[in-house]
Order: sequence, then C-alpha cells, then structure tokens
Amino acid sequence: MSTRKVSSWASSRWAVVWILSGLLGTANAALFEDDEARRAILDLRQRVEQSNAAIKGLSEENARLRRSLLDFQGQIDSLKTELSQSRGAQEQLARDLSEVQLRQKDMVNGVDERLRRFEPLKVSLDGVEFMAEPAEKRDYEAAMDTFRKGDFVAAQVALSTFAQRYRQGGYAPSALFWLGNAQYANKDYKESMANFQQMLKSAPAHPRASEALLAVSNIQIELKDLKAARKTLAELVKTYPASETAATARERLARLR
Repeated sequence: MSTRKVSSWASSRWAVVWILSGLLGTANAALFEDDEARRAILDLRQRVEQSNAAIKGLSEENARLRRSLLDFQGQIDSLKTELSQSRGAQEQLARDLSEVQLRQKDMVNGVDERLRRFEPLKVSLDGVEFMAEPAEKRDYEAAMDTFRKGDFVAAQVALSTFAQRYRQGGYAPSALFWLGNAQYANKDYKESMANFQQMLKSAPAHPRASEALLAVSNIQIELKDLKAARKTLAELVKTYPASETAATARERLARLR
C-alpha cells in the first residue's frame, strides 16, 4: 500500500472517529438532559403532592375549626338561652316578691284597720273627755242622727237600746239626757222623768245636769205638779247657781209663786 493511501485512510478513519465521538457526545448530552427533566418532573410532582397533602390537611383543619366554631356558637347560644331564662326567672321572682310585699302590706293595713276598729278612741262630748269603743261611738252617733232628724219615736228606741248596752260607758249620761228629751217629745213623761233623774244620780257634775233638772221641772209642770216643780227649780238655782239654766229657773219660780 502506498504511503498516500495509508495517510488518506488514516485521515478518513480519524474523521469517522471524530464524527462518532461527536454523535456519542450529543447522545450523552441528550440522555443527561432527559434525566434532569425527569428528575425535575419528579421533584415537581412531589412538590405538587406535598402541596395537595398540605391543602388537604388545611381543609381538614379548616373543617375541624368550623366544627369547633359551630360547637362554640352552640354553647354561646345555649348560654344566652340559659341567661335569658335566668333573667326571666329573676324578673318573675322580683314580680312575685313585689306582689307578696304588696299583699303583706295590704294584710298589715287590714289588720291595723281591724285593730283600730276595736281600739278605744278618745272622745270629747259635752265638755267631757273619755275613752270609748269604736262600736260604742258609732252606735251613739247613729242614734243621735235619728234624733236630729226629728224622728223621736225611732230615736227613743235607739237611745234606749244604747243606754242599756253601754250603761257603764262615757256616753251613758248624754244618752240618758237625750233619751229623756225624746220621751218628752213623745209625751212619755214618766219614763222621761225617770231617765233624767237617773242621769242626775249617776253624773251630777255633768255639764248638762242643770238642763236635765230644768227638764224635770218642765215634766212636773206638764203633770200639773206645781209644788214639785217649784222645789225642783229651787234645787236647780241652789245646786247650779252659775249656770245659764239657773237664770231661767229663777224666772219660772217668780211666775209659779
């Protein structure tokens, strides 16, 4: 083989080797790039999976938080209901207590009123002060109302009943005095005189005693017992000289002589 041919073949051989080397380098580079891409894809996929897992975890945590919030809201609503019920119960208790206090006050006032009906009262009548039962005062005033109306028959009955029922009371002398006047108006002279005399015997110092004695003399005059009338008038002047009726008695004595 000639030297030129050998040189040409060698050159061709090295050219082929160089081409093959280039091709092999390109292939290796492509293979390397595929591995990098694969690893990048795998890494991205892993990250996506991790992200999805994190999102799933967050969703579950969010769901748990929602359930917790709902439970908490339920507890709050329950507490509100209990508080409202408690407040309503307290308000009802306050109303009940107020009603009880009002009833208690009414009961106390009622008891006081009933007690006052039985407690003795201080009375001033015909210049005399004394203690009297409420019923006694009421009955006397009722009898006197009848007398003032001029119904002397009914007044005689009322005053007679009163005098018998309360004969020991402070109203007794006045009741006998007005009973005698009612009987006098009804021309029941004997009973009238008896009540005037009883009044004078039981309360000779009564402010109306001189009037009662003058009334006795009037009855005696009606009965035509002038002697007894003069005696009664003289007794009036002697016993009650400073009274207004004493002056009237003196005038009548002068006429009866």
